[in-house]
Amino acid sequence: MAKKGNTVSRVREVVEPIVTELGLRLWDVRFVKEGAGWFLRIIIDSDNGININDCEKVSRAVDKPLDEADPIEQAYTLEVCSPGLERELTRDEHFESFIGADIMVRMIRPVEPVGREFKGVLKAYDKGNVTIQDHSGENEITITTKDAAWIKLDDFD
Repeated sequence: MAKKGNTVSRVREVVEPIVTELGLRLWDVRFVKEGAGWFLRIIIDSDNGININDCEKVSRAVDKPLDEADPIEQAYTLEVCSPGLERELTRDEHFESFIGADIMVRMIRPVEPVGREFKGVLKAYDKGNVTIQDHSGENEITITTKDAAWIKLDDFD
């Protein structure tokens, strides 16, 4: 595989068809440094949820193709997991799929009038701009995804 694009996009290119062939969806790919080690996280999803067997099946299926494609130069630990109930919304398709859902947001810096952390309903998404309505239905705020530390589904209210 030619070393074009960033690590995450190269890994996505290799693993997405494999995950799809197994009847699952690729939710996200993350390549992060934690402590002294690097971790490649392949996050999978399905309409029926994810269990440990799904994670093991994907891990075994992508291991050899990743070794052959060699998209990552340094040593890393491969982890396959589910996005969980409070799944983080990171890609355009995540936001578009969850319009109308309850979300929670943590901003990098406080934003008036809501502060640094707040909850609401995802009302709209357009090219990195997220419109959130508070639960009273009276106030709306539009933020950019780059100004948020994270935006997650809020399934616990």
